[in-house]
Amino acid sequence: MPGRLSLPTPGGEPFRRVRVGLVALAAVVAAGTAGYLALGYGPLDAVYQTIITVSTVGFGTPHPLDGAEKAFTIALILVGVGTALYTFTVTLEVLLEGHMRDLVRRRRMERDIARMRGHAIVCGWGRVGREVARFLSNAGQQVVVVDRDHERIADIPHASVLGDVTEDDTLHAAGIERAGALVAALDTDADNLFVTVSARSLRPDLPIIARARNDTSEPKLLRAGANRVVNPQRLGGDRMAAFVTQPHVVDFVDVVMHDGTLEFRLEEVKVPVNSPLDQATLRSTSLHDRTGALVLAVRHADGRFTTNPSPTMPITHGDVLISVGTAAQLEALVRMVAS
Repeated sequence: MPGRLSLPTPGGEPFRRVRVGLVALAAVVAAGTAGYLALGYGPLDAVYQTIITVSTVGFGTPHPLDGAEKAFTIALILVGVGTALYTFTVTLEVLLEGHMRDLVRRRRMERDIARMRGHAIVCGWGRVGREVARFLSNAGQQVVVVDRDHERIADIPHASVLGDVTEDDTLHAAGIERAGALVAALDTDADNLFVTVSARSLRPDLPIIARARNDTSEPKLLRAGANRVVNPQRLGGDRMAAFVTQPHVVDFVDVVMHDGTLEFRLEEVKVPVNSPLDQATLRSTSLHDRTGALVLAVRHADGRFTTNPSPTMPITHGDVLISVGTAAQLEALVRMVAS
C-alpha cells in the first residue's frame, strides 16, 4: 500500500552490529547452558538458569547454588548481561531509525508530490521504466515512479510511491489528478492493461503510454484507453535495421532527441485559438525569419501529417508544428505562436 513503512535494506554497519550481537548472544546462551550441564543441571534447567541469568529476570533458581555454581553464574552475568544489553540496544536502534527515517522521507515525498502539476507517472521501475524516467528527467520533466518493490525504489533520484499500481489509491498517491501523462511500463501486458483501465477511469483526459511485449496486446491496450502503445522489442529491431541502412540519419536523430550535445533540438508546438498563426501561412507570418526555427512538418487536428509544408499552406488552430532549432529559436517560436 502507498506510504507503507519499511525497514532499511539489510546491509551496512547497523545490520552488521545486529548480526554480531545476535551471534554473541547465541554463543553466551550456548556456553551458559553447557556450563550448567557440566555442573549437573538437567537440559531444561540448564537452559532456564542461563536465560534468567542473562536476561536479569530474577526468577528463582531451580535449586540452591553451591560455590562452583555461584562462581559460574557470576561470570555468566558479567559476560551475558552486557552482551544481551548490546544486542537489544543495536536491534532497537535499527528498528527505530529505520522506521523513523522511512517515515520522514515518505512524508516529505508526499508533500513534494502534492505540489507537482503536470508531472509524469512512470509505473514500474524496470529497465524500460528507468530509461523513461531518465529521459524525462533530463528533459526537465518532473517524474513520480510507482513500484511495489521497496528494494528497487529505495534510493532512486525521483519521487516515488511504494504500492500496487493496479490499485486506485496508489494512483491517487502518485497525483494522477494533476499528472500530465502516465507511462505503464510494468513487466507484464496484463498489469499494463489493468493500469491503463484504472488510470483511464480516473482521468479520461490523461495521455497514457503503455508498454506491450506481445503484438496481440497492442489493440487491447488501445481499446482499454492507451493513447500510444510501444513495443520495445519491435523498436529495438527497427533501430538496429536503421543502423544498417541509414546510420548517419539515426545518429543525427539520436543526438538531437536524446544526447543534447548538438545546439539544435526538435520540438512540437501546438497552435492555440487566437494565435497569430491561426488561418495564416508560414510565409505571411515570416516565421522562419522572425524566430530562426524551421518547421519540418505539421500535424493537423485530424491526425494527418504534412511534411516539408509549403510556405503558402494555411495553419489553423489545433495544428502541431514539428520544428527544429536552437533552444532560443524554439523559445521564440513558442512565444510567437502563443502571443
